[in-house]
Amino acid sequence: MTSNKPKSLRILVVDDAIVVRRVLSAVLADDPAISEVHTAPNGRVALQKFTTLRPDAVVLDVEMPVMDGITTLRELRKLDTKVPIVMFSTLTERGAAATLEALANGASDYVTKPSASGGIRAAQERIRGELIPKLKALCRVEISPRVTRRLPLRAQPATKRPPLIDVVLIGVSTGGPNALAQVIPSLPADLPVPVLIVQHMPPVFTKMLADRLNAKAKLRVVEASHGDQVTPGGVWIAPGDYHMTVARQGRAVHVRLNQDPPVNFCRPAVDVLFRSAVPVYGGRILAVVLTGMGSDGCRGCQLIKEANGYVIAQDESTSVVWGMPGAVVQHDLADEVLPLQEIGPAIARLVQPRRAAPATANRAEHTTRNPSNGRTLSFSR
Repeated sequence: MTSNKPKSLRILVVDDAIVVRRVLSAVLADDPAISEVHTAPNGRVALQKFTTLRPDAVVLDVEMPVMDGITTLRELRKLDTKVPIVMFSTLTERGAAATLEALANGASDYVTKPSASGGIRAAQERIRGELIPKLKALCRVEISPRVTRRLPLRAQPATKRPPLIDVVLIGVSTGGPNALAQVIPSLPADLPVPVLIVQHMPPVFTKMLADRLNAKAKLRVVEASHGDQVTPGGVWIAPGDYHMTVARQGRAVHVRLNQDPPVNFCRPAVDVLFRSAVPVYGGRILAVVLTGMGSDGCRGCQLIKEANGYVIAQDESTSVVWGMPGAVVQHDLADEVLPLQEIGPAIARLVQPRRAAPATANRAEHTTRNPSNGRTLSFSR
C-alpha cells in the first residue's frame, strides 16, 4: 500500500458463507468511499485474488474450510505487512480466542458478527455502524470532523512536574490488545499503584484479554467485578458491556460496574472511568490514552488536567488509529506524547515518587502470587 490516502477503497471480503458475502458486499458497495468489493469463499482463493487485486483492506472470517482465517492472515502478512485486515468473528468464547490470536498475528482489528436471530437489517446496521467506520479509519479515510473542535480548558496545571501518582488509568480501543500486550508486561511486579483499563471490547473478549495479559504480566491482571477492592499490584480491565467506575468507601477504593447508556457510543467508555476517578484520587492520577478510533477519553483527560493530574498520549506513528490519543494531543491535554515502546517505562518512572510517600498507620505489607506465572508480588493496602 502507498502512504497516500485512497479516495475510493477496494475491499476483499473472505467468508465461506454465501449469505454473509452477499450482505457484506451489498452494504459495503453502497458506501460512497468504497468503489469495489470483491469476495472469496476461503483463504486459498483469497490469497490468489489478493496478489492481483491488491485491495486497500481485507475483511476476513475466522472459521472457514480449506484454509482458516488465522492461516490466511499469516499468509497475507507475508505478502503485505501493512494492508488493514479486519477479522469478522463470532461473539463466542471460541470466536474471542481466535480473534485475539488473530490480533496477535497481525490483524488490524475485528468486528463481531451479528447473531442470526437479529435478521438481515440488524446485520446491515452492524456493518454500517461498526465495520465501515473501522475500514475507513484504518485506511486513513476521513470519517467526520467531530473531534476537531477545541475544548475550553477552565484550568491548566501550574507546572509540568508530575504529581505523586496513586492510580494509573488506561483508555484504548482499535489496536488495543497488541498495545496492552506491550505495555502491561513491561510494568514491574512491585508497581506501587493500581492500574485500571478500559478497552473497547464486547463481553467474553475482555475476560480472555485479561487472561492472556495475566499470563504474560508480572502484575495480576483480571476482568473487573463489581465491588473489587482496588489495590497496588493489580490490573483491572472493564468487562464488556459494562461501564467501570471507582468509588471510595472509607480508606478503600472499590470498582463499581453499571449498564448506564453508552458514552461516546461505547460501553465500557473511557470517559466514564476517568471522570469517576477525579473525586476519588484528585490530581494523583496518571491517565494514558492509547491507540483507538474516536475521541473517548478526551473529556476525561480534561477533568484530570483540571485536577492537576498527568496525561500521556501514544504518538501517531505507533498508533493503529490515532483517533483517541490524537484528540487528547489536539486539545493540548497531553503532558507527554510517546511511542508505544516508551509508555510502559514512562509509567514505571512516573509512579516511582509514590514509593517515597510515608506509609499510613493502617497500611500493611502483603504478598500475592500471579497464579499463571508464579511470580511473587508485593504490595501494600
